[in-house]
Amino acid sequence: MAIRRAAELRERILDGMRRLLAERRFDELNVADVLTEAKVSRASFYFYFPSKQAVLADLVRAAVGEGHGAAAPFVDPDGEGLRAGIRDGARLWRENAGVLTAVVDAWATDDDLRALWLAQMDTFTDAAAARIAADPRALAYLGDRDVRAVAAGLTWTGERLYYLAASGVPPFDDEQVLIDVLTHAWTSILYGESGGVR
Repeated sequence: MAIRRAAELRERILDGMRRLLAERRFDELNVADVLTEAKVSRASFYFYFPSKQAVLADLVRAAVGEGHGAAAPFVDPDGEGLRAGIRDGARLWRENAGVLTAVVDAWATDDDLRALWLAQMDTFTDAAAARIAADPRALAYLGDRDVRAVAAGLTWTGERLYYLAASGVPPFDDEQVLIDVLTHAWTSILYGESGGVR
C-alpha cells in the first residue's frame, strides 16, 4: 500500500510537470507551480526529486525511451521506411512537445540537462550510424566520409526541425512539409540529389 502510494505521488509530480509544460515555458516554472498542479506537499516533492530539472530529466528519458522504436529512421532504397520513421519522430515530438522543447530550451544553461540531452541524442546518432553502416548503397555513395559524423549531422538536423515544428514555427508546423524536408535531407545526403525518393 505504501509503495503504491509512493509511486502515485511520484507520478502525480511527473504528470503535473507535463501538464504545466504543455502551457508554459520551463524557465517560467518553479517548484511551487509543480506543487500546486500536482497537489503534493513540498516534502513529497523533495523526497522524489531534488529540483524541477530532475523532474524534467525523468520526463525526457521517458519520452526518448518511447521514441527509440519509433523515431529512429530506417534507411532503405525506396525511402518508405525512412519516411515512416520520420513521421513517427514528428508524432513523438508532437505528443511530447512541452517536455522536449523544454529540454532543448534549457540544456544550454543547465549542465545536468546538457549532459542528459547530449547522451540521449547520442543514442539516436548511434542508431542512425548503425543503419547507415548496414546500407551498402549509402556506404558506396558516402565513400570515405565518417559515417558517425554523417549520422550525427542528420540526427541534429532532425532535432532542430522537430523542435521548430513542436514550437509552431512555419513552415515546419505543417507536418507534411517537415516530413518531406527531412526525408529529402536524409536521401540527398545518403544517396545523392534525388536519392531515388520522390
